[in-house]
Amino acid sequence: MPELSVSPLNRVSILATDGVFASTLMQARDFLHMASLRFGRQEGLGLTPLLQTRIVSPDGQPVKAFSGDLLSVDGALDDSELVIVPAFWGDFDQLLERYPQVVPWLRQRHAAGSAISSEATGVYWLAEAGLLDGKEATTYWRFFDAFAARYPAVLLNREKHITDADNLYSASGVTSSRDLYLYLIERFCGSSVAQGVSRDILFEVQRSYTPGRLGFGGQKLHHDPAILQVQQWLEEHYAEKFRFEDVARDHGMSIRNFMRRFQAATGDKPLHYLQRLRIETARGLLSTTRKSIKTISYEVGYDDASFFARLFRQHTKLSPNHFRNQYRRKEA
Repeated sequence: MPELSVSPLNRVSILATDGVFASTLMQARDFLHMASLRFGRQEGLGLTPLLQTRIVSPDGQPVKAFSGDLLSVDGALDDSELVIVPAFWGDFDQLLERYPQVVPWLRQRHAAGSAISSEATGVYWLAEAGLLDGKEATTYWRFFDAFAARYPAVLLNREKHITDADNLYSASGVTSSRDLYLYLIERFCGSSVAQGVSRDILFEVQRSYTPGRLGFGGQKLHHDPAILQVQQWLEEHYAEKFRFEDVARDHGMSIRNFMRRFQAATGDKPLHYLQRLRIETARGLLSTTRKSIKTISYEVGYDDASFFARLFRQHTKLSPNHFRNQYRRKEA
């Protein structure tokens, strides 16, 4: 995929409530603060943070974390361009009663255009606000059944670790939330800042899944369930060899009807969508592994590494080697 265009960002709010996992709260703050410092230096401000990253509670009062520690906060709920909702432990209905301000605040922030990111159980707040009705989301595996029963209108994806729908993001756990923060840093601060944070923190982390594919969430905000099933099928089988004629037939459509419906629903032709899936996966492998270009080409579905390299350049404006070198390049 082409590099994300940087969006304006001045303030980040990280929600703190009783029962919050302090580690997930501080991980978010550390990632965003590091990005803020790098962003400030990139803009010629030295070590002055360019973003205001605040921990907020519904009433501006300290909260008692899951571990029993009393956590101080920077203030009450505010108007920020990015909201992060960490994981919590405890009775969610009690939290709703304790903090009636949170749900209307999340609705207001989403209506104002803010990005909202949740980790694990944090997604309950977004679902309770009705923001995820008819949209894809995920949570920690232990809560799949309970979440699905409580919020049947949410399209719970039990296979994905990160989801993106209508400026609403969810991560299933600690490791996936790190990748999500890097995506948000790239979106708001640019790729060089995100790459720097990744080098500082995550370079040696080995994941058991492929990060990302976040740019496809908006293409699932349509009302064609058959095409949504095809999109999910493609995410699971993108590296395999298949014919779209067979995919269409297996999903009850003629090839002509399938081609028309797929482009009408997603805005992409099926082949271009598949190419983007493969290239986005390759970006993740180039960034987080030391695998050869030939191996990555094969793993994403291309036997011809030269063809893969040409396709990668078409989609990213960089060769695979240039992309990898740019990602790993140390600052002077």
